[in-house]
Amino acid sequence: MYETLEIERVGKIATIWMNRPAVFNAFDEQLIGELAAACRELDADASIRVVILGGRGKHFSAGADLNWMKRAAQFTQEQNLDDARKFANMLRTLAQMGKPTIARVQGAALGGGTGLTAACDMAIADTTAAFSTSEVKFGIIPSAISPYVLRAIGPRHALRYFQSAERITAERAEAIGLVGEVVAPDELDNAVGRLADALLQGGPLAQKAAKELVGAVAGRPIDAAISEETAQRIARQRATDEAKNGIAAFLDKRPPAWLG
Repeated sequence: MYETLEIERVGKIATIWMNRPAVFNAFDEQLIGELAAACRELDADASIRVVILGGRGKHFSAGADLNWMKRAAQFTQEQNLDDARKFANMLRTLAQMGKPTIARVQGAALGGGTGLTAACDMAIADTTAAFSTSEVKFGIIPSAISPYVLRAIGPRHALRYFQSAERITAERAEAIGLVGEVVAPDELDNAVGRLADALLQGGPLAQKAAKELVGAVAGRPIDAAISEETAQRIARQRATDEAKNGIAAFLDKRPPAWLG
């Protein structure tokens, strides 16, 4: 079904592999379209609980494909807008999946590769990983990826890296919040697997609600309105069959239904 991706399913975990290793998994119109479609497919698949995004070969993603950039340089403003919308919509599709997403990062994760890392709920990198928002070097800006990178590293770090285009080492990426964990290359799959297994322990509807909770609460003042909204959210969640089953299972010292 996909020419630029491979979908690997192991139990309740699916991995989307960007599969253009010859060009360091750089993306073009086809990869963007297929990645959006794969996210929609897996989000609709109730048998899949966790989605991992990775890149075949030595690199996660080196950002935009050079041939794509050459074509875009000749676009009209309207064509550029259409192109940009497709990329922005793909990132939003990934970020808004209703199940946990993990970026598995090695090697180059530049430009849009940094954006893909940030659009996932969480990220684990190995020590070879390198990131950058390098767009200003080409006279452009990291616009489509900015909501996700800002969410991950905050405006202060973004002001530096959006303008300096400096390379960000894996260790620095962990320090500023772009990735949550850095491991040796031969430990990357084990670390991602441990996190995926931990995510499988939670209720799927609760995890979806938890993701929505973060989006609803982040950046808002702590006032009466936010107190009421959070009370409403937990009340709704407690009334679900999943919550009733999970609490009863805990009290009865048995596994909840979603682990069956």
